[in-house]
Amino acid sequence: MDFLVAIWTYVLPFILVLTVLVFVHELGHYLAARRCGVRVEVFSIGFGPEIYGYTGKTGTRWKFSAIPFGGYVRMFGERAPDDLSGEPAHTDKDINVSFYNKTLRQRAWIVFAGPLANFLFAIVVLAGLFSIVGQPYTPADVGKVVPGSAAEEAGLLPGDVFLKIGSTTIERFEQVRRIVQLSPGRQISILVKRNGKKVTVVAVPKAIEVTQFGSQQTIGQLGVSRSGGDMVFVRHDPLTAIWEASVRTVVLTGNILDALGQIISGQRNAKELGGPVRIAQISGDMAQAGIIMVVQFAAILSINLGLINLFPIPLLDGGHLVFYGIEALRGRPVSERAMGYSLNIGLALILCLTVFVTWNDLVQLRFIEYVMGIVT
Repeated sequence: MDFLVAIWTYVLPFILVLTVLVFVHELGHYLAARRCGVRVEVFSIGFGPEIYGYTGKTGTRWKFSAIPFGGYVRMFGERAPDDLSGEPAHTDKDINVSFYNKTLRQRAWIVFAGPLANFLFAIVVLAGLFSIVGQPYTPADVGKVVPGSAAEEAGLLPGDVFLKIGSTTIERFEQVRRIVQLSPGRQISILVKRNGKKVTVVAVPKAIEVTQFGSQQTIGQLGVSRSGGDMVFVRHDPLTAIWEASVRTVVLTGNILDALGQIISGQRNAKELGGPVRIAQISGDMAQAGIIMVVQFAAILSINLGLINLFPIPLLDGGHLVFYGIEALRGRPVSERAMGYSLNIGLALILCLTVFVTWNDLVQLRFIEYVMGIVT
C-alpha cells in the first residue's frame, strides 16, 4: 500500500510534469523543422517500444513510448548526404525535405528552437500566474536584525531599505533572499536607505546547511527578517505580466548559472546536484501544496531543461550548435568520424552525470542506509 501511495504522490506528478516539458521542448524542434521545410518522421514522448501512436497527415508518427524519461523528434535525412542519394527511393523531393540539405542557419535554428521553447513556456506560465494570481511582492525593508548575525556585524538596522546588492537594483525582499542564499561566505556590498540617506555596508552571509526537499544544501544567511503579514500578490495586465515573467526567467537562469559556477569553482558542494529521484520528490511535494505550486515548479524546471540542453556537450542541443559553429568557421561540416567520437564522449559524460546525481539523490534520501540496514 505504501508503495502505491508513493507512486501516486511522487511518480505520477513527476511523469506528468516531465511529459509536458518534453512535449514543449520537442514541439519547438518540430515547428522549426516544419517551418524550414524538413520532413519529420517521428515525434515521440519517451523512448523504447511504442505504447500508443498515430500517423498524421504530414506523415509524422506521433507516439508515446514505454520509457517516459525524455523524448525525441526524428527528421528525415539527419545524417550524411550519401544516405539521401543513389537510391531510387530518394527522389529530388526527398532531398529537398531532408534536414541535411538545409542551410547552416536553418539547421542551427531547428536545434536551438527546442531550448527556446522551454524558455518561452516558462515565460508564458509565469505571465499567466502573474496575471491571474499575482506576483509575490514584499517591500525590501528590514523588519528585524538577528543578534550575532552577519547583518548585525555589517551594521544593518531595522528600518533600513535595500536599494542595491552589488550591481543589482533591489525592488522586492525576495531578491535579497535569492542573492544572499547564493552568496554563502562571500563578501557582498549592500546599499540601503536609512533616514533619507544612502548608506553602504559590507556583509559576509554566513554559510549554513539546510535541508530543502530532502537535499542538504549550503546557503547564505544574512540574518534579517520581515513581519510575515505584509506580503501581497500584485496582479499585472498581460503586457506587464509578460515583461515581469521575462525578467523573472532571466533572473532564474542567472541564478542557476551562478550556482553551477560555484559548484565548478568549489564554493559549493557537488552533492547539491539533484537528479530524477529528487525531481520526483519535489514534484510530489509541489503537487501536495497545490496546483499553483506545481505550475511554478514546472516553469522553473522548464528553464532548467532549456538551459541544460544548451550546454556545449555532444549529444545535447548545445553540442550540435558547437558543431555548427565549427562548420561556419571551417566552411564545411565536421567529419562523421569526429562527430561519432564526440557523441560517444558526450553519451559517456551524460551517463556518468546521471549516475552521480542519482547516487546523490539516494544518499540524501537515506535510501542507501535503508538498504544497508536490511542487508546487515
